[in-house]
Amino acid sequence: MIIPRGTEIRVNAQGQLSIRTPGNLVIQNSGIYSEIESTNGSIRIDENVTVEAVSIRAGQACFIQGTLTAWRVHAKKITLEDRAKAFIMLQESEHLEMSRSARLVGNFSNEKELFLMLGKFTGQLKELPAGVDLSHSTTFERPMPPAAAIAAGRDDAHLREAQMLIERELTRPDLPPRDSEALREVLYALREHNVARIGSIYRSAFAEIRNASEPLKQAYERLEKYFA
Repeated sequence: MIIPRGTEIRVNAQGQLSIRTPGNLVIQNSGIYSEIESTNGSIRIDENVTVEAVSIRAGQACFIQGTLTAWRVHAKKITLEDRAKAFIMLQESEHLEMSRSARLVGNFSNEKELFLMLGKFTGQLKELPAGVDLSHSTTFERPMPPAAAIAAGRDDAHLREAQMLIERELTRPDLPPRDSEALREVLYALREHNVARIGSIYRSAFAEIRNASEPLKQAYERLEKYFA
């Protein structure tokens, strides 16, 4: 692995690596990751390398020569080179390039598309072979007590409202690019429901906005209420 200076590497409770780097990152060995992020550069997965990751985020491009399996990939451009294979559930990019010999599976643009597709095939999911057991995964948590579930639902409503307000603001043609970039970082974290990341970036992101509109002030208030 070619790692730029300033890279942060962490290991979660499941033993998965999280990598965050300011520059270009080249992955030369197969592995399972939680998050891979290049804030300003690109990410490349070399040939004959197999990578599994929950989330991949690149400030520029994500180049795939080997095999990638990921829940979400966000980059300005995603490129699948010769004989590359990618299994991506949620793909967020401005441009997608594929060679003729590459293969892409998944490629939903947002959660709504994914949920609608799964909803259409509920019957088929129930008819999966007995060897595929979706109902006894050891990763599920115990159900919340009713009171805790209601409280969690109220808190989540603050996040949903903040997300809706930010999404509306990002459609404004007069929004300065600097403000847009700061808001997009918060929006991506909201869409992923990555609470830890939201809490770590939203205040600094809103601090970069010089003339916040009323909807943005409301979005900030919703986030403040959630993290109070």
